[in-house]
Amino acid sequence: MKRLPMMLQLALILFCVMFIPTIVMTMYSGTQILGYSEKAIAESSLAGLEANQRLNENALNYIMQDSVRFASSNLFDGIRHYKSYEQLNSDYSRVEHALTLFKELQRLTRSNDGVYSAYFYLSEADYIIASDEGITPLDRYESIAWIEQALAKKDGIAGVWQPRKMESGEMVLSYVLPLNRLSTSTKGILVVNLKEAQIANYMNVSGNHESSYMLIDLENERLISHENKALLSTNAAELPFIAELLQQGKRQGYSFYESDGERLLYTWNKSEGFNWLYVNQYSMDTLMSQTSSVQQGMIVVTVAIILVGTLLTVWIATWVSKPLRELVGSIRARSNLAVSGKNELDFLGTAFRRMQDEEDKLNKLIMEHEQDACSLVVHHLLRGDAINRNKKELLQEMFPEQFFVVAMISIDHYSRYVGKTSPEARSYHRYAFISSYEDKLAQQLRIKSVYYGEGRIALVLNFNDNEKDIHARLAEQLAYIQEQAMELFGHTVTIGVSSATESTNTIPDKLLEAMELIKHRMLEGNGRIIYGQDEAQSSQKYIYPINSERRIVNFIDTGDVDSITAELDTVRQQLEASTSISYDNILFIYNQLIGVTIKHLNEKNINTSAIFADKGNIYSVIASMDTLEELTVYLKHFYYEISKYVKTSCSEVNYLEKIIAYLDEHYSDDIVFEDMAKEIGISYSYMRKLVYEGTGKSLIDYINHKRIQAAKQLLIRSTLNVAQIATEVGYNNIQSFNRFFRKYEGVTPSSYKYSKLNG
Repeated sequence: MKRLPMMLQLALILFCVMFIPTIVMTMYSGTQILGYSEKAIAESSLAGLEANQRLNENALNYIMQDSVRFASSNLFDGIRHYKSYEQLNSDYSRVEHALTLFKELQRLTRSNDGVYSAYFYLSEADYIIASDEGITPLDRYESIAWIEQALAKKDGIAGVWQPRKMESGEMVLSYVLPLNRLSTSTKGILVVNLKEAQIANYMNVSGNHESSYMLIDLENERLISHENKALLSTNAAELPFIAELLQQGKRQGYSFYESDGERLLYTWNKSEGFNWLYVNQYSMDTLMSQTSSVQQGMIVVTVAIILVGTLLTVWIATWVSKPLRELVGSIRARSNLAVSGKNELDFLGTAFRRMQDEEDKLNKLIMEHEQDACSLVVHHLLRGDAINRNKKELLQEMFPEQFFVVAMISIDHYSRYVGKTSPEARSYHRYAFISSYEDKLAQQLRIKSVYYGEGRIALVLNFNDNEKDIHARLAEQLAYIQEQAMELFGHTVTIGVSSATESTNTIPDKLLEAMELIKHRMLEGNGRIIYGQDEAQSSQKYIYPINSERRIVNFIDTGDVDSITAELDTVRQQLEASTSISYDNILFIYNQLIGVTIKHLNEKNINTSAIFADKGNIYSVIASMDTLEELTVYLKHFYYEISKYVKTSCSEVNYLEKIIAYLDEHYSDDIVFEDMAKEIGISYSYMRKLVYEGTGKSLIDYINHKRIQAAKQLLIRSTLNVAQIATEVGYNNIQSFNRFFRKYEGVTPSSYKYSKLNG
């Protein structure tokens, strides 16, 4: 390729570029053809049926959920005692309760697409509350005798769907939901009528007029929904292929079927949740007619792309390569590059690489000449590194005087400064800061600065022996430095100034002295200038507030936050009053106090991880603080959170004890949980949370478990029969008692009694 002319290379590249769309079109057309093959069509149709099924069942499930939420409300309690139409209308407040229920039925109807009507029938009442006719006597409304037949196939507490034809002639799918006594003490039935036409919309959501659908109730093999409304509620087995499909009993699939000379595709899918069968029917002759048109279009497009692409390739290659060929000719004529046997592109690559190498060498040379030799020497001086003759000469030139002082500038609240600035901004701030005071003070002092990391800048100052009190002379200059720092960083700086030295060998020690002086801002505060002393300091006294530690631990147990706060203030005052305490002593005091607190909480079996989960490493946070004021504020909040958590934990335990005591006493009663929560003084959701976290069981499970345990004792020690025992422990019917007994014990009550008495 390197020896092929550039124009030929471009032609080949462009031809490939044109050839790719051709391949894509060919693959696309092939995919389309495959998509219209019988197998692909069948699988695609089955997927479409499944999608329509999900859409339909999602809508039905939403109606069910909305109905259950409605049935679980307390709206029915206002009319449950009024069985007759006259009783209901005899008092305005009763009518108002009924109208509220009527409005909610209307909301239920409006909020769900395709719902024809909804009504509520109070058990043994002579009236109905309906969304379409309001509060109506039972004899003026359509017959509800079909409800009993629908509920005969009900299993559990959920409602049932019943396809039927209303007296108005409207075909509907009715959802019948008896009110559950676990959620309300009112007995009645809620009915929601969904139009069969809405199911038709869901089953043909894509608007495909080349297919037909049917929905079959597998329990009685009746048509629930069909395009031909005359077939609704008829026997589905009488339709072509459907009888064979019902006999197969397959849950899902597709099949091809010949009828009257037409090839048909049937796809079906069984709904386990509703025991329905969804079926779609397609005409294969219509679907396959699209294949030939796609193939013809593919051939025409492919030929056109190849012809146009070939012409464009030749023209573009010639046009694009012309400037490059002229450039190569000009470079060959003006340079001495001995490159032969290569095409134009490779020649340009070689020429540019050589130019880049020469540029890199030039940049390296410039960087070496621009290196700040002075800063490098100062770094070596501060670290105590060996300095060669050339650097010693430079050092003598920078610092010709006899005495040296090292100052360390440290940005206060450095972590906050880092949090609100980028690395590039911090680098610029340092450069501008150092330049601002070095240029200003160079006329008064011999001074050099280097960055020492973590928001610190080291200064080496040189002066002669005639200056008796260098610290007094530096006060004005250091104050100016602090002003510049505030302007550029937006933060104050603390400056530690070492004692003077005559030897450059002791400058590293003076650097350490200045760094130690910075730590004194813990007591003296931020924004200070702290000077070292020439004489050695006396041995420092080591203190620890043991009495305050004991009192704080005791106050945690009593939840006395105010006393803890006062004790922390006392510790701070003691530290501020001490003239000899060290920074390390202060950190030890607060670290020890934190450790003792955590140990005390663990001994009390209090979950410390829940308290400190979002606080990170507490010891690192304390070490990053500059002043005693910051430390005291942080610890006050720290102990406030602890006291708050301990108090909340104790409160939850007391509530749980009340709940368990109530349930143990009233387990055989018909408990209304919302009323129980109000009596205890907490919300219903909070009560459920406490019971589950404290016992590992839900409220229902706890009560049923308690009832079954009591029933086991009665079965063995009493002469009551099973039905009487069921009533005694709180079950209103023996079926529920048997079901829950088997759930928790694995056997029926009778079997349990027999095994215990005859085992």
